[in-house]
Amino acid sequence: MPEATGPPAGGPTPGGSAGPPSLRALTGPGEPPTHLAAAGSPASWRVRLPHTTAAVPIARHLIRAALTDLGPETVGLPDSDTAELLTAELVANAVEHTAGLGPIELVVELLSAPGGCQIEVHDSQPARPGELDGPAPGTEVDPWQEHGRGLLLIRALSSDCGHRPTAHGKAVWFTLPGIPAQRRPTP
Repeated sequence: MPEATGPPAGGPTPGGSAGPPSLRALTGPGEPPTHLAAAGSPASWRVRLPHTTAAVPIARHLIRAALTDLGPETVGLPDSDTAELLTAELVANAVEHTAGLGPIELVVELLSAPGGCQIEVHDSQPARPGELDGPAPGTEVDPWQEHGRGLLLIRALSSDCGHRPTAHGKAVWFTLPGIPAQRRPTP
């Protein structure tokens, strides 16, 4: 079961909510997920996931539910399908390519105007995440290969992506732009 990493740093958001209900439901009674944003700033959540393949569908659900729970009136939400797909790719890479020395952390941050989000996946390995910046010159993608398209998808579908070292390994991240309300599909 995913676990939130502690009480809110700055307290609940104005109005008393510590994040979307989908993220609040992951913790014990009275323990909201870590809410990293200060009052009046964009929202951010950090959730620990197990270092198993079960983390992939959990992460997909968390992203979909978190973006859906914010409601259609929220300005600048990213495309939830793209956010869900790219998050699944990052979590799958973290599970497959790192030793299971600790949980994987999923960090979701809603960006202020013009909107969008940045999603990070933290793992315990400091090694660089493959070819996130682009394939090596002269490298061809084998259309029959089962693996190797996750980072390509992240580069192609995100507005920005990268990685950075952390105190306990690395964070691999991507950013998605917000979609104006008039261009969002209606459910």
